[in-house]
Amino acid sequence: MSGDHQTLALSLFSVFVAITLGITTWVSRRRRGSVEEFYAGGRLFSPMENGFAIAGDYMSAASFLGISGLIALFGYDGLLYSVGFLVAWLVVLFLVAELVRNVGRFTLADVVAARMRERPVRIAAGISSVTVSVLYLVAQMVGAGSLVALLLGGTSGAARTWTVIGVGTLMVVHVSLGGMRATTWIQIVKTVLLMAGAIALTVLVLIRFHGNIDELLNTAAARSGHGKDFLAPGLRYGGDWTARIDFISLGLALVLGTAGLPHILSRFSTVPTALAARRSVIWSIGLIGGFYLMTIVLGFGAAALVGTDAVRASDAAGNTAVPLLALDLGGGAGSTGGTVLFAVVAAIAFATILAVVAGITLASSASVAHDLHASLKRAHTDLGEVAVARLAAAGIGAVAIALGLLAQNLNVAFLVGLAFAVAASAHLPVLLYSLFWRNFTTRGAVWSVYGGLIPAVLLVVVSPVVSGSPESLFPWADFAVFPLQNPGVVSIPLGFLAGWLGTVTSSEPPDAAKHAETEVRALTGAGAV
Repeated sequence: MSGDHQTLALSLFSVFVAITLGITTWVSRRRRGSVEEFYAGGRLFSPMENGFAIAGDYMSAASFLGISGLIALFGYDGLLYSVGFLVAWLVVLFLVAELVRNVGRFTLADVVAARMRERPVRIAAGISSVTVSVLYLVAQMVGAGSLVALLLGGTSGAARTWTVIGVGTLMVVHVSLGGMRATTWIQIVKTVLLMAGAIALTVLVLIRFHGNIDELLNTAAARSGHGKDFLAPGLRYGGDWTARIDFISLGLALVLGTAGLPHILSRFSTVPTALAARRSVIWSIGLIGGFYLMTIVLGFGAAALVGTDAVRASDAAGNTAVPLLALDLGGGAGSTGGTVLFAVVAAIAFATILAVVAGITLASSASVAHDLHASLKRAHTDLGEVAVARLAAAGIGAVAIALGLLAQNLNVAFLVGLAFAVAASAHLPVLLYSLFWRNFTTRGAVWSVYGGLIPAVLLVVVSPVVSGSPESLFPWADFAVFPLQNPGVVSIPLGFLAGWLGTVTSSEPPDAAKHAETEVRALTGAGAV
């Protein structure tokens, strides 16, 4: 990579980082101390603003880098991620958005604890939310490392390491100083940049093939090394029964996991009403739907123009497919056009990562301060809670950095699939039971969270993701006894089963008055914060 490449891209990185830090500093001077301001931005965002921010929270490195890379490597099977990520929003729109805005305050635990004994529910939900958030953060760290390693010298281990550390430090600064208001505006700016970049690349790919989709697909198949199999199901998830069940497991996790993601649920508290929450989701679906359609073109475009072998040579997991595609579309390595387009796309991807990690870190630090700390320490003030949230952001950032350094060789979309599986297993069952089951009890809520969380995490630990293969976290070890890479097909039903079993075996009768109050509040908004 030429020196001009590096200088221009690093300059764009620096400009975006400076802009985001400027936004954070400006916002941090306006209001301080209020938990509502820190966690929810004062609930003053419009549906359109919040919709853009939700899209910014959701369209992560997994979307821009990971999904396009999987399509470039595996063709048709990579499409599952695009379809799953988009279809998931129907669950959010019809079952979650308005009800969560009416019942909750800042976190998932607020929704469940509205009709339960608070302390055990908040502790369980807080632990689970932090776990999901850290898994999601690891994926962003890996994406950042892959991107900057490509910029600074191919597969440079030092570049990856320092990038992961730098991104972790920046996200802690953003969250600690600016809270939800700064995070939201950073995500809005990022969404505009990402959509503009994706549209530009998609148009350039289609122009290269004269708008002929058949020619694009046939060229991608020819350069993939797999021929027509590249355009048919089964290249990644075909073959034996294990791969087929893994395919089903991943689909369940993607479709059901979004409704349980802490950083997505927290966004519904930033608008003034439930109607605004629903309209926010409609805005985000439009943006996200258009974006995922473009990732299909970008993935097949990378296979057709760059070549699957070249994508894999640059990054075995495919995370650099889009930057390489931009380099080719601009005129190739060494050309001025290629340098400019590559630098712009790399800066947009880096902006994507910074915005997403800020949102996830804020949600997880809110869980620590608002749920765990507030449950264990009965006497606390708003100032004290915000201070704990800022300290929690630093601690979570340190954990995510450490895990991100371990997981550098995994595809970021695949890593996000694991976070979705844990969210669908631990959060969706307790959320739906709390909102719709009259007889649900505190024991059922706690059992549901742990009954989904613990199996999901344990199954990942003893799966090929962690050991037993050259692509695993610990390739030198082999304690993989669970054959699937994604645990969703087992852990999601276990979460629902544990919630049901805990409820029917509970000696504590459900509080009919609290349920009635919660139901009225959820459906009408009466008494909503």
